[in-house]
Amino acid sequence: MKKIKFNFLFVVLFIFTACKNEVIKKDFTLKGMVFGTTYKITYLNAEENYQKALDSLFLDFNNSLSTYIPNSDISRINNGDTSIEVDNNFIEVFNKSKKIYKQTNGFFDPTVGNLVNAYGFGPKNKKNELSQEQIAIEMNYVGLDKVTLKGKKISKESPEIYLDFNSIAKGFGIDIVARFLDSKNIDNYLIEIGGEIRAKGLKKNKEPWLIKLVDPANADVNGGYKTINLSNKSMATSGNYRKFWVNDSGKKFVHTINPKTGLAQESNLLSVSVITNLDCSDADAYATAFMAMGLEETKKIIEKNKDLKVILLYFDSEDKITEYSNYQ
Repeated sequence: MKKIKFNFLFVVLFIFTACKNEVIKKDFTLKGMVFGTTYKITYLNAEENYQKALDSLFLDFNNSLSTYIPNSDISRINNGDTSIEVDNNFIEVFNKSKKIYKQTNGFFDPTVGNLVNAYGFGPKNKKNELSQEQIAIEMNYVGLDKVTLKGKKISKESPEIYLDFNSIAKGFGIDIVARFLDSKNIDNYLIEIGGEIRAKGLKKNKEPWLIKLVDPANADVNGGYKTINLSNKSMATSGNYRKFWVNDSGKKFVHTINPKTGLAQESNLLSVSVITNLDCSDADAYATAFMAMGLEETKKIIEKNKDLKVILLYFDSEDKITEYSNYQ
């Protein structure tokens, strides 16, 4: 009898302990502000809310790469501090920028930072119309081939060279979040920062992660939207329809600076969306480069790189918005 009672107590204790240790998994959607824009992160079947961990990742990123923080590593390097030893975030972004700089024949170039600031699209936000002489001076400090990474230290040919990784930053921030979620064995998520997106797996209803992209070239079809399947893909969109200013005579200056000419002038592309199975930072950087290089040069690049799918909007010879795409 005592043995039966003991066994009964053991079973009850075992069940109680098992219930106590059982982790209830939930779906989470986190929203906030980062990198001067909004973010939304949805992940499914997770053990906990990772908001604090993600805030810490964003803080580390900003302390390394934000030109808007005066004491960040990149700001101190831009101000001439040669003692800075950069972290792994900086090293990865720098090396990826070098790779895409070469692959785009210099159209992706984070050293246009001086020109970005001079035109009024940087942290000071002071709008200026530059003369040809001023542009020529600033162009002396443009060219990522003038910057090298030796160990953990950045070396610049000229102290005036200004690095600005904002054209790859949102995408890289998304990649950091994706890697963190992967480390927690989360198989289904969608990460969006300022319109750039990376997704993995499926939604809760076992359907793919679908997003709607404005489709002005086919405004009469599907309500003016194109549906994109982003499961296990990244997407970045670049355009000059948000960040621009117009002078008193009506001349438009856009935030996409052409690193070949130094001009804040639109190419024949209105918008570029890059969809890829690569990192979102790749998509972000290529989208920026394509906006600067224009339609025909972009076609040449994507013919060589089969990982890149694009949706390009441009004005044709009749001033009609037209689409070129290799996305299926």
